[in-house]
Amino acid sequence: MKIDFGWEIPSGRRRPAGPEVAYIAQVRRILDRLSGRFHSAWLPDHFMDGQAEMPEAMTTLSYLAGLYPALYFGPVVLGQNYRNPALLAKMAATLQGLSGGRFILGLGAGWKEEEYRAYGYDFPPLPTRVAQLAEVVQICRAMWDPTQPEATFHGQHYHIEKAICQPKPVPPPPVMIGGGGEKLMLRLIAQHADWWNLVGVTPATYAHKIKVLEQHCADIGRDPASIRKTWAGVISLASTRRQAEAAMQGYPIWPEDTPILGTPAEVITQLQHYTSLGVDCFIFGFADEPGLAGINLFIEEVMPHFER
Repeated sequence: MKIDFGWEIPSGRRRPAGPEVAYIAQVRRILDRLSGRFHSAWLPDHFMDGQAEMPEAMTTLSYLAGLYPALYFGPVVLGQNYRNPALLAKMAATLQGLSGGRFILGLGAGWKEEEYRAYGYDFPPLPTRVAQLAEVVQICRAMWDPTQPEATFHGQHYHIEKAICQPKPVPPPPVMIGGGGEKLMLRLIAQHADWWNLVGVTPATYAHKIKVLEQHCADIGRDPASIRKTWAGVISLASTRRQAEAAMQGYPIWPEDTPILGTPAEVITQLQHYTSLGVDCFIFGFADEPGLAGINLFIEEVMPHFER
């Protein structure tokens, strides 16, 4: 099984302080190192994180995809309510075409109520947001379908009428859905996802979620192996475990999230716990950014183990 690695571009509280030009220079410095080595680069879709600076995801990804033709790019993940579904389908089709097929459409139900309220979006209950997400995916697929010159969709939450998306994306972007809710989200993922993303969960939790997903797939007659499994989170890698632990001090992370942490040998073992479950794409933020020490150690001592 080929293992791919992606980098989560820092934003909000995780981005280094300083002017915008310095931030972009730091991002490009790291992408220069990763290009031709990592599979992809990703950016969260948020508009605000306290007073920290936060670039808009699709604009930034479009800019960077033009600069780095050896990398795939995607959001991890877009809030489905933030963009009209037909417009999102058109944006994704355009970026897929301009990048030569290097865009992954990451989608989620949305969760950050403070952000919704600040920007004037309605924040419906979770079941409604999940139902909306299902309709967004269906609209995107209808608009990308080469057999449909016009797309019409009448759902409970969204509708389009003879919407045209030309040129069609070839191939259509894979749809990666992020989430782990066992009754609603995992059923939706079984129905609609090409890729599946979980953030910061332990191998034991991931294994449990896989079993739930497999049951949903069985209910609809889908092979769960057809859904690519990904993990996103923080990695703190150093020559000694003490150095790795020190790099995590003060790093912003959700209390329930579990970082991958330790020496190269320890990190390899931790990654193997996930790959044994079928995870074949990891999306990392490195705890010692904007330095390159952790990234260099990963490229030189961890990656070769997964290229055998």
